[in-house]
Formats: sequence, C-alpha cells, structure tokens
Amino acid sequence: MDYSFLDFLTLVGSLGMFLYGMKTMSEGLQKVAGDKLRNILSVMTTNRFTGVLTGLLITAMIQSSSATTVMVVSFVNAGLLTLAQSISVIMGANVGTTITAWVISIFGFKVDISILSLPLIGVAIPLMFAKKSRNKSWGEFILGFAFLFLGLAYLKESVPDLQNNPEVLSFIRDYTSMGYGSLLLFMLLGSVLTVIVQSSSATVAITLIMCTQGWIPFEMAAAMVLGENIGTTITANIAAISANTSARRAALAHLMFNLFGVCWMLLLFYPFSEMVAKIVTKFGPGDPHEITNFISTLDPETVKQITSGEELTDPKLIALQKHLFSLQVSVSYGLSLFHTLFNLCNIALMIWFTNMYVRICSVIIKSPRETEEEEFQLKYISSGMLSTSELSLVQAKKEMAVYGQRVYRMMGMVKEILYETDDEKFLATFNRIEKYEQISDRMEVEIADYLTRVLEGRLSAEGKNNIRVMLRAVSEIESVADSCNNIAKTIKRRNDAKGRFTDEQNHNIEHMMALTDAAIVHMNDILDRQIGTREDVTLAYNLENEINSYRNLLKKSNIDNIDNKLYKYSDAIFYMDIISECEKLGDYVLNVVQAMIEKKL
Repeated sequence: MDYSFLDFLTLVGSLGMFLYGMKTMSEGLQKVAGDKLRNILSVMTTNRFTGVLTGLLITAMIQSSSATTVMVVSFVNAGLLTLAQSISVIMGANVGTTITAWVISIFGFKVDISILSLPLIGVAIPLMFAKKSRNKSWGEFILGFAFLFLGLAYLKESVPDLQNNPEVLSFIRDYTSMGYGSLLLFMLLGSVLTVIVQSSSATVAITLIMCTQGWIPFEMAAAMVLGENIGTTITANIAAISANTSARRAALAHLMFNLFGVCWMLLLFYPFSEMVAKIVTKFGPGDPHEITNFISTLDPETVKQITSGEELTDPKLIALQKHLFSLQVSVSYGLSLFHTLFNLCNIALMIWFTNMYVRICSVIIKSPRETEEEEFQLKYISSGMLSTSELSLVQAKKEMAVYGQRVYRMMGMVKEILYETDDEKFLATFNRIEKYEQISDRMEVEIADYLTRVLEGRLSAEGKNNIRVMLRAVSEIESVADSCNNIAKTIKRRNDAKGRFTDEQNHNIEHMMALTDAAIVHMNDILDRQIGTREDVTLAYNLENEINSYRNLLKKSNIDNIDNKLYKYSDAIFYMDIISECEKLGDYVLNVVQAMIEKKL
C-alpha cells in the first residue's frame, strides 16, 4: 500500500489544524461576547421555546454545541438555570451546531477559502498584539477562522487515494450493503469518532469529505451524522462528572434527547434520507446518491487529473470536473440538510416531553438528601422580563429571605465541624461550606443585578431608596456567608496544625456562636416578615452589644491565659480568629437590620 505513516501523520495534522481553528474561533467569540452570553441565557430561557431559540443562537454564534452544553451544565451547577430550562437550551444547541456544516458546505466546497487563510492570518496577528483585550479576542476569532479552512483544505488533500488503493475501498464497501446493520455500524463509527475528536462539527466535516471523495454512499454518511449527535453528548457528561446533581441530570437529558431522536429516526431513516436527497436534487446542483457510482466509473488517472486543482484544457475532463464538483456540493448540501432537518424534527417532537425528561432524569440520578439544598435556584426572581416595579420589590425581598436561610444553614455546618474528628466527614462538610459560599456569591450577583434592572425602570423616590438599602442588605448577607466560610477555614487550619482547644475555649466558642446564631435567626425573621418594628431594631442592637462585650471579655482573658501558659500560643491565635470573625459576623447582621428597618445606607 502506497499510503505511508507520514501520510497518516499529515492527515492527523490536518485534522489537528481544523480542530485548533474551531477551538480558537469559538474561544475568541466567547471572549468577545463576555458576560452577554450569560445574560442571554438568563433572560431568554423563560419558557421552553425561547430556551430552544437561545441555544440555537448561542451555538450558531460560537460554533460549538459542546461549548454551549458545557456552559449550560455549569449554569445549572450554579443554579442559574433549572433542569427544564437547560433541556430546552440543549435542544436548540443541537440545531445551532448544524450551522457549521452549512458554513463548510457553502464556503468549503463552493469557494476555496483556504486561499484567503494566509491574508486572514495577516489581519489577525496585529490584532492579537493589540492592547485592548477585545481586539485580541477578534484576532483570535479571525485566526481560528483561517486555520479552520486551512485545515479543511489540507484534510481534503491528505485523505487516502482510494482509487490507487482498491483494497481499502473494497473493505469499506463490504460494510455498506448490510441494510440496517450498515446503518448501525456507521452510526457507531460516527459516535466513536466524535468522542475521540471531541467535536461533532469536526466529525461532520470528516464525514462530508469521506462522502465527497466517494468512500461511502450518501446513506452511510447520513448514518454517521446520526452517530455524531450521540457522540457530542459525551463532552457535557464529562463536564458534569464533578458537578452537582442538577448538572448531571442536565447532561443525562442531553444524552437521552439525542438517543431517543436517533431511535425514531432509524425507523424512518430510508424515507427521510430519500426525501432529503429529492429536495437537494430538485433545488440543488445534483443527486447526492450519484457521487459514489460516478467516481467508481472513472479510472484512477482521470480522478487524479480532475481533482488536482490544476487548470484543465481537455473539454471532456473539464466537463467531468464540473460534474464531480456539482455532485460534491450536492452531497455537502444533502448532509447539512439531513443534519438540520433531523434536529428540527427532533425538537418539534421532543419539546413537548421536556417535563418527562426532567422526571426520568430525576429518577435515574437521585438527589442525596443532605445536598438537596445545595442545588440553588432563584425561587422568586424571574430570569426573564421584569414584573411591575412593586411586585419586583416583593419578589426580591422574598429572595433575600431565602438567601438569609441559606446563610443560616451554612452557620449550622460550621458548628458541625468544630468537634468533628473523622477526617473524611470533616472534609465533606467543609467542602459543602465552600460550595455554599460560592453559591452565596452567585446569589448576591443575581439579586443585585435584578435590583439594578428594577432601579432603571420608573420608580418613585421612595422605591429607588428601598432598592438602594436592599442592595446594601444583600451585600451584607454575603459578608455573613464570607464570615462563616472564614470560621470554617480557621477550624481547618487548626486541625491541619494538629492544634486543639481546651474545654474552656470550646465553651466560649459555643457561647459566642450561640449569640451570633440568635442574631442571624432574628435577621431572618425580619427578612421573612419583610417588615420590622422599633423593637426589632432594639433587639438587634442588644444582641450586637452582647457579642461585642463578650468578644472584649474573651480578648482580655486570652492574654492572661497565654501568660499563664494554659494553652499554646498557636492555639490562642486560632481561638481568637474564630471569636473575632464571629464578632464581625454580628456586625454584618446588624448592618442588614439597619438597612431593612432604619433604611441606612
């Protein structure tokens, strides 16, 4: 066989260039878009139909369904999207990814865009050295675009010459005439290729080339496209491995959606692919079925001449070249149309079963009771359009009450780890506290963003002032969560240093935590009622004074205890760090009460 190992490496290198181009282009666009992608996702997923449209638009824009689904999984993990919302976005991403095939079909076969690749790189390089990060991102996008089509051109040139290697051709042909067995085989091949390459768009490009070079008939290429729809779900499932239960469910829903789609398509495969071929034959340049037979009727030398890219003078060869080119274009259009129509039909059918997917995924991936509360989702604030101003304020206040309860649970976990001696249990609870702190940061941003949008609307002076004090309260609640996390970190540092507290120190910490606990409970009571009285303010100040006085007392006695060598100096540092952080926590709680009742900014 003439096909050498060097040729194989050239083929792999061409694929690598194509993949690198796609990755660079996608990342460049994501950087240009910045937080807009997150805003689009949060605003446009209010129902399943807008969710589908969102997934379609974002994937078409960043040219990667994998990037979109990974983004969706991370948003579900952070609680910004519900499972039902994520499923609709993923459905749209499946259609959005077909845009890549159309771009390749239109530009990759009709226009030799690789000629423009070097000039495009010339445009991209100065941008990549620009000071502005936005210009750098545009440079990355243009560079990626150039590499993508340069890689595609090399890929077309470096595929094995099957005319000169008939044994390879016969090997493939042996497996293309087994009916549904062949469909399943090539579908599996498409899935495996996509898993290996980690890009359904790249595998579609490979499939296009395989079919346009006459390797496989149109039906087998379409079967590979179906397999690629399954293979692409692997990326999201890998991304969800370390995520929470909801994110894993979102990734599973992606797999199930594509699997069910492929199952019903297999039942209608031949009539469906025939319909696509007829559409392309009628409105396109030719019949996509003809290409395999046409290439097989030509001798190897003729194929070499008409595909070399050199200018021909023989009218017969020119005619053959034109016909081959039109058939290649028809194949690329046919596969792109098949890919798009399949996903559109799948969405039209499956969108009505979104809630069923949610239920099935919830049954398969059960949520451990102890982590259920960690899967945060804004309960009262809608991610979409704002309600009327007054209702918006009520929703935000209810969300703040949920926020306060979350912080209180966080404090409960901090008390759990104070005496925990089992390293595994300690680490599990400590990780939950850190997870809560991350969710707390996200909640602050989401509620604050919402209130800022309400502030931009028509509001009275009193309404605007209410929002300002609510913004302060939200910030202070987040500070309470930070304090809880800091106390947990101090306890961990003490454990790592093999330190231990005396019974008196433990008793003092318990009493201080009981005081801060009472302060948080009182704060949450006010947030829950959404109204406070003068008595509430008085109680808050009394609790804060008690915390301050106790901190001062312990600070003084700590110095005496160190002098009397009742405990190590290092343990004294950990001890006072916890006491001081509890006192700070009390300050933050008082600030929330001041903001909500006294309207202090």
